[in-house]
Amino acid sequence: MPQEIGNEEIRRAISNSIPIIIKTYKLSHDTELYIEKILGKFLAELGYGRLKNPLSYCLKELAVNAKKANTKRIYFMERNLSIDNRDDYDAGMKDFKEDTLSNINYYLDKQKEKGLYIKVVFRTRGKALYISVHNNVEITKAEHMRIFDRIARARAYQNITDAFSTVMDVTEGAGLGIIILILMLKKIGLTEDSFELDVENGETISRIIVPFSEIHIEKMDLLTEAVVKEIDSLPRFPDNILYLQKLTSNPDADFNEIASRIKADPVLTAEILKMVNSPIYRVSKKIEKIADAIKLIGMRALRNNLYYYGTQRILGEKYTMMKEMWDHAFRVANFAYHITKNYGKRGDILDDVFIGGILHDLGKIVLSSLHPHVVDKIVKFCIEKGISTNIVEDITVGLNHAETGAKMAEKWNFPDQLVASIRAHHEPVASPEEFKNIVFPVYLANFICNFEKEKVIFDQIDPEIKQYFKLTSEDKFMDLVTRLKKKFDDEDDQPGNRR
Repeated sequence: MPQEIGNEEIRRAISNSIPIIIKTYKLSHDTELYIEKILGKFLAELGYGRLKNPLSYCLKELAVNAKKANTKRIYFMERNLSIDNRDDYDAGMKDFKEDTLSNINYYLDKQKEKGLYIKVVFRTRGKALYISVHNNVEITKAEHMRIFDRIARARAYQNITDAFSTVMDVTEGAGLGIIILILMLKKIGLTEDSFELDVENGETISRIIVPFSEIHIEKMDLLTEAVVKEIDSLPRFPDNILYLQKLTSNPDADFNEIASRIKADPVLTAEILKMVNSPIYRVSKKIEKIADAIKLIGMRALRNNLYYYGTQRILGEKYTMMKEMWDHAFRVANFAYHITKNYGKRGDILDDVFIGGILHDLGKIVLSSLHPHVVDKIVKFCIEKGISTNIVEDITVGLNHAETGAKMAEKWNFPDQLVASIRAHHEPVASPEEFKNIVFPVYLANFICNFEKEKVIFDQIDPEIKQYFKLTSEDKFMDLVTRLKKKFDDEDDQPGNRR
């Protein structure tokens, strides 16, 4: 039996778009009940508790089919039959059901021995819940065709009763499960497009997509807007920072004027000198003049750091209350910087990646620093609008913090690449294509930091990120984690690294 997953972990998975993964080799009855329980928790947190029974049927159907597919491979292998050969397939299937059911424990043990698994994955992505079942044998073309033939035939039935009577009358009960699954989805307002069947990286993946209702989307957007409205009283960026941002964006700007403006702000001067003397820039001797610092880091890095500095100035004294969050932010920034550097990605985006790492949790920082009376107002707002109180309970630990942070960044006129790294740092594949080389390392760095705290496991990394960074095994991932941690610790021991 897998380790119990609590409501807090479910909420964190929903908030951060982290998959919950249940892996099994035998799919025992107890495991089936456990999977059903996790489905119920997910749906309850999302306000879709009423869908538990129909989706439980669909999920069980997919899981049992995956188990059957694994068993079929063992059965055919032991009889030296090719599952891809039509004659062999017909010969093997003649006694498959009777032979395997009469000795099922033997075949389940063999499946585990051969490493044939079933994974059930729950994940929110964008504005939908994805429920998928993976098994590590690829479906054959003939099997694929049979399943989609049954999906096509499901269109002919008005309801489940019709399907039962018609299919059973022609003694084709073997195909009934998928037909009922499609009809069950239709019954709860979904179409057959909500069911997908794919082969990816040696796995067969059957997937049900449950889009959040328009009402639910509207309420979530209203909640985010309410939060942004309540913190709208935060001041705009300091005039000096705004002016410097304008200067650094102008290719014809006067270099001396930029240096003079920076020197007029002693705190900003200290921040820039501290940054330029950090191990990241590897200077041979300490830089003490702001003009030399600007020449070394360049206008793009300077402009990026103005966003970070301005954010600090706006939130002011609240930083003393959020040391843990900023420690996490700097660790993510450092990891993201070195991930980008180590994987030979574009060198001109290193500064964007670093500052994206620092500011990725801007929404969480803002939400966590809200005054209690603001939280009370948001709770009242949610009650008035009929938003689930489960959502409200977790607001101070950053529910929807990525979207909230992105809206704050837009309010403060952050550049598009920083807005993207904030908005998509939990859903990297949703990032605009032109910013993925910035968002992906920030996502992976944040994931690794959470991995260090045992909040996530290797299997929960987004598959596209694994492919992008060639993390083809857990050993390669652990090697990366070890190297990043050593790099961070080595740099942390040197003076001037911490801001």
